[in-house]
Parts: sequence; structure tokens; C-alpha cells
Amino acid sequence: MPRLTRFLSHPLFAVCAGGVAALGLAPFGLWPLSLLAFAVAVWIWKDSPTPRGAAVRGWAFGFGYFVVALSWLVNPFMVEPLKTAWMIPFALFFMCGGLALLWALAFFASKRFGLGSMGFVALWALVEFGRGYLFTGFPWALPAYIWLDTPPAHLAAWVGPYGLTTLTLLVSALLARAAVLRTLVARLSAVAVLAVLFGTGAWIAARPMAADSAAMVRVVQPNAPQALKWDPRYIPIFFDRALEMSDPEGADLVIWPETAIAPILDGAQAELRAINDRVAPAQTVAGVRRIDGYRAYNSAVVINPQGEVGQVYDKHHLVPFGEYIPFPRLLSALGFSTFTSEEGYGFSAGEGPALMDFGPLGMALPLICYEAIFPRDLRGTARPDWLLHLTNDAWFGTFSGPQQSLAQSRFRAIETGLPMVRAANTGISAVIDAHGEIRGSIPLGQAGAFTAALPVASPPTVYARTKELPFLLLIVMLFLLAATNCWRRKGRETD
Repeated sequence: MPRLTRFLSHPLFAVCAGGVAALGLAPFGLWPLSLLAFAVAVWIWKDSPTPRGAAVRGWAFGFGYFVVALSWLVNPFMVEPLKTAWMIPFALFFMCGGLALLWALAFFASKRFGLGSMGFVALWALVEFGRGYLFTGFPWALPAYIWLDTPPAHLAAWVGPYGLTTLTLLVSALLARAAVLRTLVARLSAVAVLAVLFGTGAWIAARPMAADSAAMVRVVQPNAPQALKWDPRYIPIFFDRALEMSDPEGADLVIWPETAIAPILDGAQAELRAINDRVAPAQTVAGVRRIDGYRAYNSAVVINPQGEVGQVYDKHHLVPFGEYIPFPRLLSALGFSTFTSEEGYGFSAGEGPALMDFGPLGMALPLICYEAIFPRDLRGTARPDWLLHLTNDAWFGTFSGPQQSLAQSRFRAIETGLPMVRAANTGISAVIDAHGEIRGSIPLGQAGAFTAALPVASPPTVYARTKELPFLLLIVMLFLLAATNCWRRKGRETD
């Protein structure tokens, strides 16, 4: 028994528990294991004798969670393995270890200030919220996403992904409390809250949805592996493949994924003519790189029935170190100006969110790759009729990365009540309705195309109208509960 006790208090156990917690995410979907593992994290925190010990265990739990959740991070380094594979251990450790520091902060501060389990949950949820903004943000693998394809996922329409993360951690804290106290009240409390999550989510999901519009879209998935995508020998092969699958078949709009047109926009006249000859009288929207002076942009362009480029959207939320080098002014001051986008290195950010007008199909909000993981990137314009996501998930490999990317797209639809059409280079391309359900898709790693009706938007959700207010109210409520419990403990000590 002493050996078991020592193991349960060892950071290695916390790492293992964190890894189990990540199994609720796509593609596994084992949400009961995640809930139990998060409950173990609460127990680990509560059992820690000192704030420093709590921080160490919190970091270990977070590291295990992010290593499993973000295991797809190894794939970009395997595109050219002889050049970059050596970076994998460093990239994985520093990325996962850095994110885990935020969890360590929540473990430390809540123990240091004696906030109790409710305060601990509030701080943990707050650092997850901060993860979506700090250093431009990276809210991938939020605990809320374990609920995909279950009724609680639809609570995101009310409280958003951060609010649902808070509720997830709250249920786990109640489960930990029930396991420690072993009282009927504690057990009933945990079961009751979990039942409310499922019941309310099912009620939200049951809301009626309007019939699909008469407009039709055709989604094209060329399936160009990242290692070959920019190979001059394969570029025409992938283009011809996409072109062959682009017969509209009654569709009003044909959608190609991110950077599906290989040449720079100004040099792609032949490709644009070929697309128009194949697709007209329908429109096409496709991903392409464009140059403006010394600046390069990752863009989406609309090709009208006359074969001309109409609307252009430039991606504004770029991937740090992937699409640009951050802190350009600092680098320039240090003499590294050639590594900044201002001097022609990497992509430049576009002006911000902008709508595309597709006539009978309505107004769409374009999102390019990384932008779809940020709830806040769906704001800043008038409410669109639908969401358009162009992405190249070939960077993420062929297992968990693309599955998690799709899961987050489905959550964006639930949160906003807006349908999404998603064209992904290697998959998973899909048409998603306003409830987050997939109406049509192309499997991962396959070339293909399909035509589907464009789903209709639902009325604006509570979350779409109030943004993060429900989440903040939940945090305030938890801190009030923590303060009340603290006063009660002090009162008992005084008595």
C-alpha cells in the first residue's frame, strides 16, 4: 500500500492520467475516460501538500494530456524527415510543456490561495480561456471537445467552448468529491449535474431546423500529400485531378481547398481559364497564394462565370513560425529584418474578417485553415448565412490531427447556429449543418468530390449573441461558491 500511495503521488502517474484524459478527443471519443481522468486531476491537486507540489503535478498532467492530444505535431517535421525529423522531440516537448505551464499555474494558484475545488475549476477554466489568446492563441484540444457526438456538445450553443470546458471540469470535480466523501449527497450531486448536461443538451439539439436551401455546392478534395504537393512533377497531376472532379453537376458553387491552385495568383491565368471552362456557369472559390509588392498572402479567391477573379480574402490569423515569424519589429531591431514578412519572408496578415457574396447562396464568412479553431475569428462582420472553411490538413498527418480539425469545425457550427462547408486538401471535407451534423463528406486520404444542398442557418444562438458572457458568469459563480466555502471553513475553525 505505501508503494501504491507513492506511485499515485508521483508525477509519472499524473502524466499517465493526463494522457488518458486526452482519449475523449477525436478520433477516440472516449469521453467517460476523460471525465474520470479529469476527476483524478482534481484528486491529485487536492492531495498535493504544497502549492509547489500541486504545480509539478499539474504540469505533469497537462504534459501527458497535450502529448497525446497534439501527437499529430510530429507530422509537419516528417514531410522532409532528413532535414527536420531531429526537431520532433524538441518541438513536442516545448509545445506541450509550454501549454502545460498554464495548467501548472492553475494548480499552483488555487492551492496557494486556498480556493477549494470550485476555485480550482474556475482558475483551470480561465487558463484554458487564456490559451485561446496568449501569443495569438492556440485553443486546440479544449476539454469541451470530448463531448462531440453527445448531447452536451449542444450546450456550446449557449455557453460556447470555454463555458462547456468549465462545465466539464466542474462535473469532474464533483466526481472526485463523490469518490473522496463517499456520501449519498456527493454522489447525487455529481449524477444530477451530469444528467442536467445531457438533458439540456438533448433539448437544445431537438430544436427544429429549417429545410435546406435550393442552392447546391460541390466540394472537391484533390488529396495532394504534403511531401508531393509542391513538387513540380506532381503539381499538374493534382491540378488535373481536381479539375476532373469539378464538373458542377447542378451545383451553383464549386469549392477547392487551401492553396489548391499552385502558381501565384498573378501567374495562374491558364489555371483560372481551365477552371472556368470546366465549371461555368457556376462560380468557383479556391485557395491560392498571392503577392502584393513585397508581401505574400494566403488567400481565397472567387472565380466568376466569366473566368475573372472577383472577391479576394486574405487570411488574417496566421500560424506563428509556420506562416510567419512573430515579433518582426524586434527581429528587425536585432538585425534579422530578412526574416520578417515586411521584408518578404513568410506570409503577411490580411486586414481581418470579411464576407464573400455568393449571390443566391448568400453571404459566407471565409476561414482559411487555422482560423477555424478560434471562436473569436467568426466575429467582426455582419452575421453570415454560412461558414466557408478552406484548409490543407495534410500537414496534420492521417490520424488524429485532421479528425480534431473537423471536430472543431463542427463545434463552430454548433456555437453559431451556422452551417459550414469545408474543403480540405487531403480530408476531411464535409458539409456540416447548423447543429454540427455532417450531411456529406469525403473520407480522409481519398481523392473525391460530392455535391450537396447548402443547409440553412438557424437563428443566432445564445453564445453568438452574448459571446463569452455566459462563460464569465459561470466563472463568477464558481468563485462565489469558493468564497462561501472558504468562509464556512473559517467559521468552523473559529467555533
